Amino acid sequence: MLTPRPVPAALAGTLIVALVGCATGADDGAADKPAAATVAALSPDTASAASATIAGPVPSSSNAEAAPESSTRKQTASLAIPSIGLVNLRVVPYEGTTDDWAGTRIQDRGVAASPYGDEGGVGPGEVGNYLVTAHRLSAGGPLRELPSVDEGDSVFVTAGGKVYEYKITDTRMTSFRSERSLAEQRAAVPGSPGKQPTKAMITVSTCATPEDDAAGNFWRDEKGNPEHRIDKIGVLASSRAAPSDK
Repeated sequence: MLTPRPVPAALAGTLIVALVGCATGADDGAADKPAAATVAALSPDTASAASATIAGPVPSSSNAEAAPESSTRKQTASLAIPSIGLVNLRVVPYEGTTDDWAGTRIQDRGVAASPYGDEGGVGPGEVGNYLVTAHRLSAGGPLRELPSVDEGDSVFVTAGGKVYEYKITDTRMTSFRSERSLAEQRAAVPGSPGKQPTKAMITVSTCATPEDDAAGNFWRDEKGNPEHRIDKIGVLASSRAAPSDK
C-alpha cells in the first residue's frame, strides 16, 4: 500500500492540471473499458529515459502559445508524467464540467476525464485551460502520486498526431465547497476567472482525500468526493509530431 505523501504548505496558494476525481460511482456502461495507466516505480535514470522517449526529437522551432491547426478538444488523448512514473493514461473528452456525473463515471473506469464546452476547458495544445481529472485512490488510482509533481516537471499529452509538453509552474488547492474556488480551477486562465487567455495551459487534478481525512475534514459531496482537490498547473513549452508506430 502506498503511503500518501504530505501536501506542501504551498498548496494553500495555488494548484491546477485538472486530475480531480476521487469519488466512487457506477460505470456508465461503455462497451470498451480502456485499461488504466501504467504506473511504474522508476529510478531517476529510468525516468529520464522515459521522458526522452516520450518527448521524441527536439523540434527545430515551436510556438508554445499558438493554437493547433484543428481543434483537439474532442479527441481522446494520452497523458504521461515521467517524474512519477505515469505513462499512457487515457484521457477521455466529454462535454461538461470537472467532476460532474459524466466525468466521474469516466474516471471510475480507471482513466482520466477532460471536460470541454461552456463550463469546461479546451483541447490539448489549445490556448486556454486543458482540464484533466482522474482518481487518486479508487479505480486503480492513476494519479496517486500527483502531489509529488514539482515545478519544472514535464507533463506530456499526445493527441491528434502531436506530443504537447507542458511544464509545471504552480500548485493550488481547490475547494468543492466554494463556488469561487471552483471558478478559479475551471477558468481559462487558472486562478483568474474572467481573464482572457493568451497561453496554452493545463490543469491536472485529483482528490486530497488523505490530507482532508488527516485534518479531520470528512465532508463528502453526493458523489463521495472530499472537499479539496490538488491541482497541478502547467504551461505549454513545446509541441512536436508524435513518433510513428511504423
